[in-house]
Amino acid sequence: MEAAALPQVNFGRAMLALGVGGFAIGTGEFVIMGLLPEVASDIGVSIPTAGHVISAYALGVVIGAPVLAVLAAGWHRRALLIALMAVFAAGNFASALAPGYLSLNLLRFATGLPHGTYFGVAALVAAALAPPNRRARAVGLVMLGLTGATLVGVPIAAWLGQLFGWRAAFVFVGVIALAAVVLLRRDIPDIAPAAGASPWRELGALKRKQVWFTLGIGAIGFGGMFSVFSYIKPTLTEVAGLPLGGVPFVLALFGLGMVMGNVVGARLADKSLMRTIFGLLVYSALVLTLFTFAAQHVVTAAINVFLIGTIVAIGPALQIRLMDVAGDAQTLAAALNHSAFNTANALGAWLGGVAITAGLGWASTGWVGALLAVAGLGVFGWSIASARAEARRMPATACAG
Repeated sequence: MEAAALPQVNFGRAMLALGVGGFAIGTGEFVIMGLLPEVASDIGVSIPTAGHVISAYALGVVIGAPVLAVLAAGWHRRALLIALMAVFAAGNFASALAPGYLSLNLLRFATGLPHGTYFGVAALVAAALAPPNRRARAVGLVMLGLTGATLVGVPIAAWLGQLFGWRAAFVFVGVIALAAVVLLRRDIPDIAPAAGASPWRELGALKRKQVWFTLGIGAIGFGGMFSVFSYIKPTLTEVAGLPLGGVPFVLALFGLGMVMGNVVGARLADKSLMRTIFGLLVYSALVLTLFTFAAQHVVTAAINVFLIGTIVAIGPALQIRLMDVAGDAQTLAAALNHSAFNTANALGAWLGGVAITAGLGWASTGWVGALLAVAGLGVFGWSIASARAEARRMPATACAG
C-alpha cells in the first residue's frame, strides 16, 4: 500500500543504497570471526574468551531489533535507516579504539543494536519500492548485501586486519557505513510509516504462537553455522594445517556459499515454504556433522566451509514464514528475524567455545552445530503439531459460535 503513494525513484540505485548498508553490517558482523587470534593476543585473553566479543554483538542485535523496531514504529523509513546506519558507523569507529576486553565487548554490544532493525526496515522499503511480482526478489537484493559481504567485504577486512592490525578492519567497516548513509540520503524516498503504525500494534506480534515457533527455529536451528564459523580460523590452521595466508581464501568460499544459499533458498521457499525449512534443517545437520571429519584436511575443510555457508539458505524461508504469521505487525516481525539469527550467533559461538574449552578439540564445533540443527528440527515439528491442533480447534469453535 505504501508503494502507491511513492514518487518515481531509480529502483536500482535504491536497492544499491540498501544493499551497501547490508554490506557494511555483514562485513562488521563476520570479520571478527576471522581475526579472533589477533584480538585475543592484543587484549590479553584466550581465543574462546575473545569469542565473547561475537556474542556481545549478537546480544546487541537480539535486544536492539525488537526495542528499536517498536520505539521507531512511527518514524519515516528513510530517516530511520539513516539514523541506524550512522549509529552503526560510530560503533565501529569506537570499537577500533577500544582499550581492552570489557570496553570492546560493550562497544560491540552497542554496535549490534541497529543491525536487526536496519534489515527489517530495509526489507519493508525494498518490498514497497518493487512491483508486486518482484517483492521477494527485492528483499533478496537487500540480503544479498549481507551475504555478499562475506564473499568480498570480510576477506578484504580480514586482510587489512592481518596487515595493519584488527582495529583497521573496524575502521574499514565504519567507512563503508558512512558511504551507505550518503547513498540512503540520496536514493531512498521519504516513505511514511504504514497507516496506524504504533508501538502497541507492533507488540501485537508477540501474542502469536507461530511467531515464537518461527523465531525458535532460527535461534536454535541456525546456531550450528555460527558454532563452526566463530572458530574457523584456528580450526583451519591448527587442525587442517592451512597456512595463515590461505584463511582469506577459505573465508571467501564461505561467502560464496552464503550468496548461493541466499539465492537458491529464496527460490525453494517460493515453491514450498515449509518443506524448504524442514529440508534445510536436515541438510544443516548433515553438513555440520561432516565438518568434524572434513576439518582434518585442507581441501575437504575448504569444501565443507563452502557448504556450511550455504546453510544461510534457510534465512529467506524463515523471513517469509515470520511475515506470514505476524499479521499487521510487519516491522517488528521483520526485525525479529535478525534478532533470532543473532541469538543463533551468540548461542553457537558460546556452545562452540564450551566444547573447545572442555578439551574436545577445535573440530568438535561440528558436533555442536549438528545437535543445534536437530534441536531446530524439534522446534519445527512442535510448530507443525501446534498449527494442526489450532486448525482442528477452529472449526469446533465456529460451530459452537
